[in-house]
Amino acid sequence: MDVIVLGGGLMGTASAYFLARRGARVTLIDRNRIGTGATVASFGNIRRTGRHLSQLPLAHRSLRLWGEAEKMLGRDVEFRATGHIRLIFDEGGLADMRAYAEAARPLGLELEELGKSEIRARFPGLAPDAIAASFSPYDGSGNPRLIAPAFAEAARKLGVTIVEDARIEKIERTESGFLVTSSRGAFAAECLVNTAGAWGARIAAQFGEEVPLDACGPQMGVTEPLPHRILPVVGIWTRYKDHGAYLRQVERGNIVFGGAAERVPVDLDPGHAVADPTRLPLQLRAVARLLPAIARVAIIRTWSGCEGYVRDMLPVMGRSATTPGLFHAFGFCGHGFQLGPGVGDAMAELIMTHRCETPLDDFRIDRFRAT
Repeated sequence: MDVIVLGGGLMGTASAYFLARRGARVTLIDRNRIGTGATVASFGNIRRTGRHLSQLPLAHRSLRLWGEAEKMLGRDVEFRATGHIRLIFDEGGLADMRAYAEAARPLGLELEELGKSEIRARFPGLAPDAIAASFSPYDGSGNPRLIAPAFAEAARKLGVTIVEDARIEKIERTESGFLVTSSRGAFAAECLVNTAGAWGARIAAQFGEEVPLDACGPQMGVTEPLPHRILPVVGIWTRYKDHGAYLRQVERGNIVFGGAAERVPVDLDPGHAVADPTRLPLQLRAVARLLPAIARVAIIRTWSGCEGYVRDMLPVMGRSATTPGLFHAFGFCGHGFQLGPGVGDAMAELIMTHRCETPLDDFRIDRFRAT
């Protein structure tokens, strides 16, 4: 089977790799360079905690693959299962955490509840005002700059053709499948996989499938290096948008942070997202609540990236509802990094076997049809 994959981020490169492993002849096309879109702008969080419950089976599948990534891809993508702690500062956050933990337990996610003394003993320096926390020991982080190129290189070794810097000019449904005309040539295949991220809704619309998607950019930052003392990824349970910060410390000592600041709107033409420096003070106040020491550290870089946010904050994933041979996997709403390997594996299974062991019904594209 010949397959064209549109979009060279984590979803697209993982899909291409797993399709090739199952015997497909794959052409992967990207409008820029591999892994330079939303993937590289990601925080690098590999978490299951707090996900919509319908995503947990896919998140479990993906976590297994993250654990196999170095051996599978032949490259260290810096996956570290250091755990994920979410701090709690008020009774509302505590109630939300306990309700979520109870609902997630039957779906295979066990969260440990930590009290004040346990936080201080196990994670000194974090959030002196926290009243409790959840801890998920098997989650962690990975390097957003490494994972998509690693999948792409592994896919290339399996025979995948990768076409970069290709502006898509036309997509046509033909008697035998699809014809994609680009600035780098024309490509034909039986199946088309739409992993175009924030641009995915535009492609879907060409086939009569409207998706309410907004393109936005997160505000991310990184500090100068500090002694490496913070192992887990750190987040928060909160009902207040301005408090929703998160951070992690990489092995080189830098602290990567995000959240709290409003996402900036992004024009898809040309699709460049720029961090807003006026939002940094509010963001840093929220981050300092989690890690007071960050108030005394220099910020060396901020950045953003173009992400697609669907109205219901769930991705679009699965078969097209209008066009045989068309498949979608886009709109992961800023929390697709952890899911990426699982998405690629699940899409390859669906395309090549016409079934998928992981439930995808909640992500179907026709959920937006007027009833």
